[in-house]
Amino acid sequence: MASAKSVSEISEASPLVRIRSLLPGLARAEQRVAKVVLDNPQVVAHRSITEVAEAAGTSETTVTRFCKAIGVGGYPELRIALAADTARTAARIDRDLGSDIAPTDDLSQVVGKVAFADARAVEETAEQLDIATLNAVVDAVASAGRVDVYGVGASAFVAADLQQKLHRIARVSFAWSDTHIMLTSAAVLTEGDVAFGISHTGATADTVEALRVARERGATTVALTNFPRSPISEVADHVLTTAARETTFRSGAMASRIAQLTVIDCLFIGVAQKHLDSARNALESTYEAVGGHRLGPRPDGRRKARETGK
Repeated sequence: MASAKSVSEISEASPLVRIRSLLPGLARAEQRVAKVVLDNPQVVAHRSITEVAEAAGTSETTVTRFCKAIGVGGYPELRIALAADTARTAARIDRDLGSDIAPTDDLSQVVGKVAFADARAVEETAEQLDIATLNAVVDAVASAGRVDVYGVGASAFVAADLQQKLHRIARVSFAWSDTHIMLTSAAVLTEGDVAFGISHTGATADTVEALRVARERGATTVALTNFPRSPISEVADHVLTTAARETTFRSGAMASRIAQLTVIDCLFIGVAQKHLDSARNALESTYEAVGGHRLGPRPDGRRKARETGK
């Protein structure tokens, strides 16, 4: 059983974040309600349940089921949560930063909107991140004999980042993006190893299959995804989730990269804390190993090892 958050456990996160993350797993009629809410949350906050049901082409009962499915007690609670959420973002909307990037936006507007979207992805990811699950993953990675990381497309870059970070603190880790090599890697993992799959949608067949094979071999499996109710969650012992939105010029996978890297950084620091002395020594050694390929003094003002004779 994956240690992802239950719906009730993510109730502190923004209702819009919850709706986006749970959307693929909702019934079709509930998805229509979700679309009405996501398209105009500030309007829905002031509408009756009857009006929302009519807008979604469904019944009031379905709206109530939708509220329960996303972890809200009922429609009155949803309206309150939406009103609070839209109030928090009102200032940003007034500055036109919360809207999508338009083809006619000048570069200054593009910079502002991209920065806003990335900052919100980080903030919303941190708000909904399950610390208990993160702790469990930190423990698993810190004690693993080896950690194999799987990611395809945009997720491959995030997989490589995790692998590099773990190598910096002397943890044995590999990152794979080729399907055959991913499966080969998974097939030789054993109990005590960790297989870490990264997929924004949670439906990337190659990554899901690699985690399935690794789990069958006895490895601990971890998934990092934007959607907790997705195929990858079914083959993961632990599920870490992100919060990222698609825009006109950036797919969900591209937009989620910043959010994924935030989770990776938190995981890396947690693992380093478990091996504090050895991690510090490894970081210093790896820094010095490539120091001769940098021009000028160290940024921290310290002299290079070859200059001190150490």
